[in-house]
Amino acid sequence: MKMTVERNVFRLAQAFTISRGSRRQAQVLTVRLCYGDLCGWGECVPYARYGETLESVALQIDGLPAQFDRQSLRDLLPAGAARNAADCALWDLEAKRTGRRVWELAGLGAPGPEITAYTLSLDSPDAMRAQAAKHAHRPLLKIKLGTPEDMPRLEAVREGAPEARIIVDANEGWSAGDYADLAPHLLRLGVELVEQPLPAGQDDALAQMARPVPVCADESCHDRASLPGLKGKYDMVNIKLDKAGGLTEALALRDAARAQGFGVMVGCMVGSSLAMAPAVLVAQGAVVTDLDGPLLLAEDRENALTFDENGVHPPDAALWG
Repeated sequence: MKMTVERNVFRLAQAFTISRGSRRQAQVLTVRLCYGDLCGWGECVPYARYGETLESVALQIDGLPAQFDRQSLRDLLPAGAARNAADCALWDLEAKRTGRRVWELAGLGAPGPEITAYTLSLDSPDAMRAQAAKHAHRPLLKIKLGTPEDMPRLEAVREGAPEARIIVDANEGWSAGDYADLAPHLLRLGVELVEQPLPAGQDDALAQMARPVPVCADESCHDRASLPGLKGKYDMVNIKLDKAGGLTEALALRDAARAQGFGVMVGCMVGSSLAMAPAVLVAQGAVVTDLDGPLLLAEDRENALTFDENGVHPPDAALWG
């Protein structure tokens, strides 16, 4: 089996800002695994929040042995971006070698489209009102928040999109006091879910607080090992392949989370259609799907995913799986 790692850059349609910073490009790593004339591929987005860089993740991938499979990969790499790209490439290669789609190989039913959120990045209230008005036709808006001045932003978005379903993502930016003050207003303004209001590792206060709107663990949830520590604090978990370490663990995490009473959200980093393709399989039947990465790009892969009024569609075999 021959493996290559390539760095790719995709321009964003506009600056994307969260509470931790802003970017104008999506920088990703693409892994290709080839067996004879057949090649499978996968994409990952290294995440600085977890100490990952393009260089460190590429070194992890380059350090893999000449032969490995999905089972041994779990022992070779920790959950994270490197294992994600390699795992998804293995699934794609097996699909090509067997002539079967990945969902068949995984024992899943044929997937369909899933309505996805569209993200409005953090900005001034006036700018966010304008963003909301521009995208008010979309069925679900996700608002990036996470500062002490969030209430005017939230009010502005609701003014701009009075009929839209709304979820918010604080990206660990609030204190317990901030969340307690905002929670009643989230309910009043029709917010359906709040992601990661408090920093991971400092979220025990959620167990003692009223949660009028469901609270979803993002940075606090990586793989199945995270679940015991979330009980009593969170109502849902956000599954991202770059956190879980690939499709294999993401599917297992989804099933385990549901069995333990958590609702499931499936999210993404800002990446191309190749990164979203396996996540669409995980998102089947999710309470919330947030796979809008390609919609935020000014350019994408060939054979890109289809997004329409029915949501994000499963990938064609020409893209992945």
